[in-house]
Amino acid sequence: MNVTPIFETPYERAGVITPGLPILPQGTERHPIPGGGSRAVPVYKGDQISVQDREGLQTGELVFFTPDGKSDAGMMGATSDGPAEGVISVLANGSASGAKVARALDKAGFDLGRAQAVRIFTQGSNPGDMATFHISCDGLLIVAAPGGPMDPGAQNPPTELILYIRRADPKHAKGNLTPPDPLADPLQDANIQPGQAYSYEVKKGEFIQILDVQGRECSDFQAFSLRSLDKGIEREIDPTTTRALMGSLYPTPGIFSKYWSVDQEALVEIVQDTCGRHDTFGLACTARYYEDLGYPGHVNCSDNMNADLAQYGIRPRGGWPAINFFFNTMLDDTNAIGMDDPWSRPGDFVLLRALTDLVCVSTACPCDVDPANGWNPTDIQLRTYGAENDFSRSVGYRKSAEADVEETKKTGFYDCFARHTRDFVEYQGYWLPNQMSNHGAIAEYWACREKAVIMDLSPLRKYEVTGPDAEELMQVCVTRNMKKLAVGQITYTAMCYEHGGMIDDGTVFRLGETNFRWIGGNDTSGLWLREQAQKRGLNAWVRSSTDQLHNVAIQGPLSRDILKQVLWTPPTSPTVEELGMFRFTTARLGDYNGTSVVLGRAGYSGELGYEVFCHPKDAVEVFDAIWKVGEPMGLTPFGLAALDLVRIEAGLIFAGSEFDDQTDPFEAGIGFTVPLKSKEDDFIGRAVLEERKLHPHRQMVGLEVEGGIVASPGDCLRIGKAQVGEVTSAMKSPFLGKNIALARITTAHAAPGTEIEIGQLDGQQKRLKARIVPYPHFDPTKERVKGNYD
Repeated sequence: MNVTPIFETPYERAGVITPGLPILPQGTERHPIPGGGSRAVPVYKGDQISVQDREGLQTGELVFFTPDGKSDAGMMGATSDGPAEGVISVLANGSASGAKVARALDKAGFDLGRAQAVRIFTQGSNPGDMATFHISCDGLLIVAAPGGPMDPGAQNPPTELILYIRRADPKHAKGNLTPPDPLADPLQDANIQPGQAYSYEVKKGEFIQILDVQGRECSDFQAFSLRSLDKGIEREIDPTTTRALMGSLYPTPGIFSKYWSVDQEALVEIVQDTCGRHDTFGLACTARYYEDLGYPGHVNCSDNMNADLAQYGIRPRGGWPAINFFFNTMLDDTNAIGMDDPWSRPGDFVLLRALTDLVCVSTACPCDVDPANGWNPTDIQLRTYGAENDFSRSVGYRKSAEADVEETKKTGFYDCFARHTRDFVEYQGYWLPNQMSNHGAIAEYWACREKAVIMDLSPLRKYEVTGPDAEELMQVCVTRNMKKLAVGQITYTAMCYEHGGMIDDGTVFRLGETNFRWIGGNDTSGLWLREQAQKRGLNAWVRSSTDQLHNVAIQGPLSRDILKQVLWTPPTSPTVEELGMFRFTTARLGDYNGTSVVLGRAGYSGELGYEVFCHPKDAVEVFDAIWKVGEPMGLTPFGLAALDLVRIEAGLIFAGSEFDDQTDPFEAGIGFTVPLKSKEDDFIGRAVLEERKLHPHRQMVGLEVEGGIVASPGDCLRIGKAQVGEVTSAMKSPFLGKNIALARITTAHAAPGTEIEIGQLDGQQKRLKARIVPYPHFDPTKERVKGNYD
C-alpha cells in the first residue's frame, strides 16, 4: 500500500510547504491508535488496510466482525492467532479510546469474548513497519495497540499505531467536506458554507463548537445576552472590554477564559482550543473593505450577519466587531496590523460554554482576495451540546508542526496540587500549577530555600533509547561522552543541530549497557534521536514514555530527611542518604512490597534535591506518602512562578530564554557540557562548536541592576548607543535583596565590573543602570546542591 504518513511528507505547492495539511491519496483515511488504546472503524468489501508501527516494538491486535456478529480473521485474508486478549485488556484499562470502542460494540451487539484476533509485530518491528490486509466483506474493524502500565525501571512503553484505509468504493471514503465526529450528541449540527452566516440560540451552560472542517478558514462569531435583548438592549461581546479584563489579546482555556460585554457581563468562556490563534482587533469583513480593493458587490460577513440577525431585531452594522476565530493577525515593529494564512488545520475547533442565555451568530468567511482563508474559502461546522456534558479544559498541543493535535492533559499529580490551587497554566501540553492559593510565589520560594518543596515536573519529555546501537546513537547526538556514563549514573548534556544551535538540554539516565533514558524539555529532541537512528541505519529504538513516567521533584535542605522516611531501596543499591549527585536507583514506597518508583538525585532549584518517577496511576499514592511525612516538616507545594525565581538565582537556563536553535551551548552558559578534549568521538555539531569555543562572539553573564525596576526578558543591553546584548531572564532576588538578571552579551564587554545600561521602552528613552557580575548569583560553588548546609 503506497501511503506516506503526514508526519514525513508535508504538502507542497509552488515552493510553499505547509506541514500538517492532509496529503493522503484520494480515498485513503488515516486513523491514529494511541499506545494502550484502540479504535473501531467500519470497513467494506475491497478495502485495503495497513497498520503502521510509528516508533517500533509495538505489537498490534486486529479483530474483524461481519454484520451478523461473526468474528472471522479470514475476511481479512488472515488466520486467527487466538482470542482477542489484547483488545479486551485495552477496553478494560479505562482509556477514552477503549470506551468509544466499547460503545461501538454495544451498539452493534457484538460479543468480544467470542472474537478471534490477528496479532501483528509480535516478533519485533522497526519504526515505520507496516502490516497490510484486504477486506473481503463489509464489517467492523477493531485495532488495538496493547500495553499495560510501564514500571518506572522498565523501558517498554505502549506507543502509537496508525491505521490507513484505502477505500475500494469512493462513496465510503470520508470526503474533504466531511467534519470529524461530534464530541457528544449534538443539539444543533449545521454546516456553514463560505459566504453564509448562521444565527442560533444557546441556553446557559450549553456548549458551542465552531469547527474548521478543511483548515485555513476564518469564522466570525458574536453572542448577545438574550435577557438584554428581551429588554430591548443589545449587549454583545465587546473585544476591547474582553482584552482589558483578560489581560491578553484573546481569552484562552483556563482562568482567563471569558468573553465580556461592555457592561462587564461574562457571556461565554472558551473551554477548548485546538488552534491557538485568533483575532479580536479587526472587524468582520465588510462591503467597504472589498470596494476599496476594487471588488464592489463582493459578499461579506458583516452584511451576512446583519441579514441573519434581523430576525432578532438586532440593528445592522456597517462592520461587525466580531471575534474572528482562526483569523491570523500580527502587529509589526511599525505598529501596523498585518495578517497571513490561518494557523488552523483540518478539524481544528474552539469549544465555548454559554454563561447566560444567548443569541449567537457564526460565519464562514468568503474572502478569496487575500490570505485570510488561505486564498480558498471553505466551510465551517457549527455544533451545540447540552449542559450535561463535561468537557475538560484543553489547549491543543502538537509535538511537531506535522503532528496530530493532542488535548491538554492532567498529570498524575494534578489532583494532588489541585487541593492547593486553582491556578493552573498550560505547559507543553499539560496543566501545571502556577502558584498556590495560600502561599504564593515568594512564600514558596522561601520554603525551597529554607525547608523543602514538592513540584510537578511530569511534562518533561521522556524517551526510552534501547538496542545494540543505543550507545552509539546517544554518543553522536549529545555533547557529553556517553562511553564514560556508568549504569545508574545521570549526566546533564546539550543536544545540537549541525550548525551548533541547541535543540534542547536534558539529562541522560543509563539503565544498562544498551539502555538509556533521555529526559528533555520538548519532543523535538526525542524525535531528533529517532530521526538520527533511522538516518544512520542504527539498530536502536527511540520510544516515547512521557505518558508512562510522571515525576515530582522534592527540593530543599530537608528533602533528603523527608525521602529517607518514605522510600526503601534494594540492598544492592544506595539508600536515599547514600545516593550521590547525578545518580539514580530503583526504590519502593515504604518497603519491599511497596509501589515501584525511580529516585534520581538532581534538580532545578540550586538546592539539595531529588526527583521521584512513577507511573501516573501511582502518582496520588506517591504524593500522599511524601506529603504525610513532609508536611509536618514544612514541605510546601511549589509552582512554576516560584520555580522561575530559584532557577534564575541559581543560574539555571531555560529553553526560549537562555537558549534556542540559534544559540550554542557556550553562548547559553553551559559550555561545560561540551568536553571537546575528553570526548574524542565525533558528534553532531562538533566541528562548529570547536570553532565557536576558539572564537566566541557572545557569552552568558550575570547582572546586578540598580533601583527597584525589574528588567524584562528581551530588554537590550547598551554601552552608549550601541546594543551589545540582551536580557534573557530577570527577577528581584529575595535572598540577595537585589534586582538581578541573566544576559547574553558580546565577549568584548563581558568582563565582570563592566558598567552597562538596560534599555526599555524603545531601548533608548529609558535606561536601567547595571553592571556585570559573576554568576550564578546564588551559591556559586554549589555547596547547597551538594547538601553542605553547615
